[in-house]
Amino acid sequence: MNSTEQVGRKPELLLVTGMSGAGRSTVGNALEDLGWYVVDNLPPQMLDPIADLFTLTKSPFPRLAVVIDVRGGEFFSALSDHVADLRTRNVNLRVLFLEASDASLVKRFEQVRRPHPLQGDGTILDGITEERARLLSVRDQADVLIDTSDLNIHQLSTRISEGFSLEQSGKLNVTVMSFGFKYGLPSDADMVADMRFLPNPFWNEDLRPYTGLDSKVAEFVTEQNRAQEFLTNYVAALKPVLAGYQSENKRYATIAIGCTGGKHRSVAMAGALAELLKNDPELRINLKHRDMGKE
Repeated sequence: MNSTEQVGRKPELLLVTGMSGAGRSTVGNALEDLGWYVVDNLPPQMLDPIADLFTLTKSPFPRLAVVIDVRGGEFFSALSDHVADLRTRNVNLRVLFLEASDASLVKRFEQVRRPHPLQGDGTILDGITEERARLLSVRDQADVLIDTSDLNIHQLSTRISEGFSLEQSGKLNVTVMSFGFKYGLPSDADMVADMRFLPNPFWNEDLRPYTGLDSKVAEFVTEQNRAQEFLTNYVAALKPVLAGYQSENKRYATIAIGCTGGKHRSVAMAGALAELLKNDPELRINLKHRDMGKE
């Protein structure tokens, strides 16, 4: 983006919040590497003053990231109201919420041998449950939700680079994710499509050992008449949705494609959908297979 394109553009303010142990520090470091100015552990009451100062900067393209979490104590309860107020300001505000499963969070706290900030005299899980309740309203306001349960720090940093680098700021980053319904819905999915209407390669002994990445399985799935009809119609239905996301300054979307086990149909169809979406120059497509390696 050149200086001419930057003129008149609203300052960017990214609010990073979410579950303790879900990777806020990793995200903060990754954003700093991308050129964002990062402020950690800011009380929500300071959002308005810092936004005022932020909008007065002479920089042609200011980008500020603020990390806010339950360490703010009683101040944190006002976060939802402050976010709503900032939506009315002359600031391009995005809220990034980091999520993770209870099991993943418990494991991470046990590995570092630190208590959860809200567990008090209870267990780590007690603290996690209390934090989820406090974060519910903020989670509902999130523009981007990333589930870090299955991500290591390097993978999370890559996700942040894909979604928040200056070079990608004009594009919509779309993750097409295959998954198995038997393992639960992806918590960060914006849209979910069910591939269980297609014949299941699992019941074909010659195809069962393979995955949707193998050509013989992919061809079996995608060459079905209903598969081709779905892909054509789904891409057409996605166009106005993805265009709307861009006009609303949403920069990250996840399309989840599911089947029973996340090994055959969803993998093949997610791959086919990703290839079709790559034809749109305004999109940056990432393909992920969440459950393919599970039994």
